[in-house]
Amino acid sequence: MDRGYLRGKTAIVGIHEHEARFAPTKSINQIKAECIREALDDAGLTKDDVDGLCATSEGSNGIMDLCEYLDLHPSYVDNTQTGGSSFVVYAAHAAAQIASGRASCVVIAYGSMNKSFQRPGTSGFGRVGETYADFPGQFTGDLHGPTIHGSYAQTARRHMEEYGTTSEQLAAIAVSTRKWAAMNPFAVMRDPITIEDVMNSRVVSAPLHLLDCCLITDGGGAYVMVSAERAKDLKKKPVYILGAGEAVSHSEGGKRDITTVAAKWSGQRAFEMAGVDRKDIKLAMVYDSFTITVLVSVEDLGFCKKGEGGPFLSDGKIEPGGSLPLNTDGGGLSSNHPGMRGIFTVLESVRQLRGEREEAQIPNCDLAVAHGTGGTISNRHGTGTLVLSNRL
Repeated sequence: MDRGYLRGKTAIVGIHEHEARFAPTKSINQIKAECIREALDDAGLTKDDVDGLCATSEGSNGIMDLCEYLDLHPSYVDNTQTGGSSFVVYAAHAAAQIASGRASCVVIAYGSMNKSFQRPGTSGFGRVGETYADFPGQFTGDLHGPTIHGSYAQTARRHMEEYGTTSEQLAAIAVSTRKWAAMNPFAVMRDPITIEDVMNSRVVSAPLHLLDCCLITDGGGAYVMVSAERAKDLKKKPVYILGAGEAVSHSEGGKRDITTVAAKWSGQRAFEMAGVDRKDIKLAMVYDSFTITVLVSVEDLGFCKKGEGGPFLSDGKIEPGGSLPLNTDGGGLSSNHPGMRGIFTVLESVRQLRGEREEAQIPNCDLAVAHGTGGTISNRHGTGTLVLSNRL
């Protein structure tokens, strides 16, 4: 099916990120509602304009609970669940609904209290600087029950054996991300780190160290989508969706190469729809649950050849001033990771394309990729990829 008809037909016109990384007095729906309200205000719209809602669900009544909480009666709802990539995947779904005329104003929202909620294996609330490494009881649901970080470590080890990737190259990703976080006042971890700091942090699941692992925080966000035509008359500079792709991958009964992830297919679909080259991308927002997630995603998105991610990402190009700025908000490794982080790749892309990032602003940023990953990359997972631009 030709999905090229979606190119440039819709735009993101309002955004909001919940700035608190620890919000024990809030509810999940309250976080979502606050983000929706602020995102609509950012766009110059109101709740009465909304006729579409996309959000993951908590509880047996799914998205209906959120509709009641917001007193919304949308003509289009979507609670597709592909983990952290869901909020990137929703953009493609919403674009199709808007292009077809089924909806005119769609809000995509996320809220989480992952830090506030008591986690399995702990005796209380989350602590500042906790990462997924602090919860060894987290299982993927795989037949053999590996932990989440153990599964990602498996991919990292295989990549090292196959391509000669080193722990120092993975550490360089964490170091770069922290440099960007230092320019984000809402990032949890802002103090500078070195490759030696990453290497000297405790081993969580070899070869991954503590600082190779994402944070655990509360948080949320929302963004608003309308047609490209309607976007011209609204409050803020539109950010157009040029390309969108989604994909799901799984173990294939043990036959799949675990160093290849679904980004290979979602990225290809998004870039083909957008009709742009990787070399023209000014910003890459790539889901970073672990440093290895970034490395294999960047390879499979086509920014470098398979097996070359280590040297490609460790030569300074993804740092401030580099040729491919990556995760300029500080990412899940240093800014925030409420559990499903895909929405923040979209929010930061929009901020950069609007020119709103002040100290961390990328000069002449006109083309960005937002990429989300959900699930476990060595096993079953889903990805969503967007190519975004501030011009058509």
